[in-house]
Amino acid sequence: MSKRLFLLLPILATVLAAARDKAENWTEVRSPHFTVVTNSNEKEGRRVADQFERMRSAFQAAFPNLQIDTGSPIVVLAIKDDKTFKTLEPEAYLAKGSLKVGGLFMRAPDENYVLMRLDAEGDHPYAVVYHEYTHLLLSKAAEWIPLWLNEGLAEFYQNTEINEKDVSLGKPSLENIQLLRQNKMLPLPTLFTVDASSPYYHEENKGSIFYAESWALVHYLMETDRQQKTHRLTDYWDLMANRTEPVSAATQAFGDLNRLQATVDAYVHQENYLYVKVPISAEVAPSTFTVSALAAAQADAVRADFLAYNGRTADAQALLDRILQEDPKNVSAQETMGFIAFRQGRVDEARKRYAEAVQLDSQSFLAHYYFAAISMNGPLAAADEAQVESSLRSAIKLNPSFAPTYDRLAVFLGMRSRHLEEARLMGVKAVSLEPANIGYRMNVANVLMAAGKPQSAVEVLRAAAKLAKTPQETQAVDNMLMNAQEYAAAQARSGDQSGHLTNGALREQAASAPDVPQWSHRKEFVPSGPHRFVVGVLKGVHCDAPNLDLTVTAGAKTLALHTDNYYKLPFTALNFQPTGDLKPCHDLENRPAKVEYVESADKADPPHLIAIELYK
Repeated sequence: MSKRLFLLLPILATVLAAARDKAENWTEVRSPHFTVVTNSNEKEGRRVADQFERMRSAFQAAFPNLQIDTGSPIVVLAIKDDKTFKTLEPEAYLAKGSLKVGGLFMRAPDENYVLMRLDAEGDHPYAVVYHEYTHLLLSKAAEWIPLWLNEGLAEFYQNTEINEKDVSLGKPSLENIQLLRQNKMLPLPTLFTVDASSPYYHEENKGSIFYAESWALVHYLMETDRQQKTHRLTDYWDLMANRTEPVSAATQAFGDLNRLQATVDAYVHQENYLYVKVPISAEVAPSTFTVSALAAAQADAVRADFLAYNGRTADAQALLDRILQEDPKNVSAQETMGFIAFRQGRVDEARKRYAEAVQLDSQSFLAHYYFAAISMNGPLAAADEAQVESSLRSAIKLNPSFAPTYDRLAVFLGMRSRHLEEARLMGVKAVSLEPANIGYRMNVANVLMAAGKPQSAVEVLRAAAKLAKTPQETQAVDNMLMNAQEYAAAQARSGDQSGHLTNGALREQAASAPDVPQWSHRKEFVPSGPHRFVVGVLKGVHCDAPNLDLTVTAGAKTLALHTDNYYKLPFTALNFQPTGDLKPCHDLENRPAKVEYVESADKADPPHLIAIELYK
């Protein structure tokens, strides 16, 4: 994350009428990897698209083995002047005395936006854009790339200058040079092991040193490797990709770290810095660009979507109301209205909006995805389940590179204990597309536990723990890992990898270790009807590991529920962070919660628990 990128804050409405009252001509330029929407002219739109294609090509040349394309669209709003720019930029930048920016990069799970001023001033007006774009390109390596290299490369590429026939890479960062000349650098072994929880990454002064030193080391290695025809940085990259310990990898690739420390220190005190001009390959061809004029409603829909994502909800709503009054069948407007409704907690309206968008345009993968994902948040009738699954599969077909859809399909199948191997493969695909997403890995672990493979779930969760970036992520993974380990231990004691005991193993276990939790030998559960939800207070919690029985008291009603294996049960918490590890057999009594369950085809069998969401 760039230290220069402010948080996008929700704001009050500002008047956008003037921007629409004076008719503007908007143009869309589509290149192979970007969509540029501009209120300037076709020539400027082509130039911006060409610049981003050049940046992408330069990065691909530097890292030929890295898959750099994302499944989420990248939309560039190229604005001709400050007046229109202010109608779109985050409110945090509009306050008196705020930093004036020439551009910003906004990442979301389903879309990536660049906002840039075509009349921006300064040596590197788009530094934030290029910094965050570098992070986007590196996101596929997030599972193993060390933080110093991730941030160092982003700092290196943020000063990129894109010219007519080449790209200038590695221009010096005067801010970083000055900071390093005035402060003592971190020891390299410390730099190499800084992670997202380190104070060197979060504390402002230490964080600045971390960014600056990461830039200096990357700059030194890139330039000296180029001049001396060595490949130390590439060697280090390969060692880290093979999961070598960071300091050991650095020693193998860079040699004596004390000598390297002294060399980099001298490097930041030199007078002149070299940079390289990279020629652009012929693959960035103008003939691959398509140009079209946008109607006012189309341009407003793009702007409204951007405003909705950066928190300017009232401004977005004003545009959307006008668009839908003129054109009720505008798919983009319906999708954005659905997004706003969902973020505001109006789930039924959000689902209705996305269902409408699907009907208007069956080729919109986002409409299919959001319709299905929102539908999964509530009870589903059998017919609705089929529609949700169909929309998820349609979204995958329409955009095979969009990770969230694979994750939702994995969850959908896993929670219904159907096609669990396909569910696992869907989850693994989501992880491969977005390795840094902890939630995807946890969902794969849930599928594995549902399939009776807790040891595999343990391995997935241990890998997830190494990527956790916040205390909340760490706690969530640790809680789930504890349950998976307990399940794996109980399964190992049973001597049966399927998760069920044979009669012989059951007799042997009872005779030799009467204190070991007994696995009940029950007939196979056959669900009947859709998943249901109930909100109430958990009572009468009783464990006979791995079985768990409880009741939910909701007003005057009491519902008895059962699970054959509480190790497989997903637990979440709403609007609070639990302290310590959750022990279901001891910590659920008298807790308010929302419980998901499904009824049994056998009326003598109580409904089965699917998931529990704890309330504060």
